[in-house]
Amino acid sequence: MAAAQALYLSSVSVVFTFSGLAGAELAPTPGLATLPLALITVVTAAAAIPTSLLMARVGRRLGFQAGALIGATGSGVAAWGMVAGDFALFCLGNALMGVFQASAMYYRFAAADMAGAAFRAKAVAWVLAGGVAAALVGPEIAARTRHLVSGAEYAGAYAASALIALISIALLGFLRAPPSATENEKKAPARTLAAIMRQPVFLVALLNAAAAYVVMSFVMTASPLAVVAAGHGVDAAAEVTRWHLIGMFAPSFITGGLATRYGVRWILMGGLGLSAISLGIALSGPGLLLFKAALLLLGAGWNFLYIGGTTLLTEAYAPAERAKTQAANEFMVFGATALATLAAGAVQVGHGWAVVNVAAAPILAVAGLGTAWFAWRRRKTGAALDGVRAPTRS
Repeated sequence: MAAAQALYLSSVSVVFTFSGLAGAELAPTPGLATLPLALITVVTAAAAIPTSLLMARVGRRLGFQAGALIGATGSGVAAWGMVAGDFALFCLGNALMGVFQASAMYYRFAAADMAGAAFRAKAVAWVLAGGVAAALVGPEIAARTRHLVSGAEYAGAYAASALIALISIALLGFLRAPPSATENEKKAPARTLAAIMRQPVFLVALLNAAAAYVVMSFVMTASPLAVVAAGHGVDAAAEVTRWHLIGMFAPSFITGGLATRYGVRWILMGGLGLSAISLGIALSGPGLLLFKAALLLLGAGWNFLYIGGTTLLTEAYAPAERAKTQAANEFMVFGATALATLAAGAVQVGHGWAVVNVAAAPILAVAGLGTAWFAWRRRKTGAALDGVRAPTRS
C-alpha cells in the first residue's frame, strides 16, 4: 500500500504542479484556470461512494487496479488535450484522474482494516509515508518531461503520469487484502448511515479531515499561479510543490507513533497549529523561500489532521458498517474540497495570494473549536481520545 501510494502520488503530482498553469494557457478566461484541477476533486467526490461499494463487492485489489487504469487513461486524454489545444478535452482528462484519486484514497483504509487497533494509526501513517518518494521523484519527473512534446509544453509530463499509473496496476496485482467484512460480520445488524453520522466521533473526524483537505487544496491550488505571478517562474512552482509534498508525507514516519503515545487530540491540535503558522508565513511576503516554508508547513499540518481524522473515524463504525461509513466520509470531504479548489483560481486571480490565505483561516478555527469540544466531552464522560481503541458504537 505504501508503494502504491508512492506511485499514485508521483502520477498526480504532475497534476498538482501543472494543471493550473496549463489551464491558464487553454482556458477562455483566467478565472477558469483551476477548473481542470477542481474537476479532479469533483469526480473524486462523485466516485467515492461507488468505489467503496465496488470494492466491498469485488475486493480491494480489483477496485484499486480499475481506478489506476482510469487514471492512466485520464492522463493520456489530458496530454492529448494539450497537444490539440482543446480546453474541454484537457478538462475531461483531468476529471478521469479523479477516479484514480477516489480509489487511492482507500489505500489508507485498507491498511487500517488489516491492522490491529493498537497499530491502526501507525498503519495509516506508514501508507501515507509512501508519499515521501513521490515528493522527491514526482515534481522532478514533471519538470524533466514537460518539454518532451514540441509545441505542447506540459503534454509530455501528462504522458509520464499515465505511465506511472500503469506501473501501479502491476504492483497492485500483488496485494492480498482480506475481505472488507466476513460473512458473519455482513449479516450482523448495522445501523443506518444517518445514525452513524450523528455520532460526535464521526462528526469531529469528518470535520478535521475536511479542514485538512479544504485548506490544503485551496492554498496549494493557488500557489503555482502565485509563484509565477511573483516572478519566480514555472520551475520554481515545481520546486514549491516538491516541498509541499515533502511536508505532506515526511511526518508520516513519526505521526502514527505520536498519535499512539500522546493521543489523537494532540495530533489534531498540532495539525491545526502547523496549518495556521503556514498561513502566517504566506502572508509575510512573496519571497520564494517564504513560499517553500509556507507550503512545507501546510503539508505537515495536512498530515497531522488527515492521519488524526482517519484514525478517529475508525472508531465510528462496526465491520458491517465500514464500506458505507468510509464512502460517506470521502464523499463529503472531497465534495467540500472540490468547491475550495474551484474557488482558488478565481480568488488568486481576482484578489491575490494574501486573500487566499486569509480566507482559509476560518476553516481552521471551526475545526479547532470542534476538536476542543470533543476532547472536553470525552474527558467529561471519562473516555480517552486516544484513537487506538477498537471501533465502538458510542
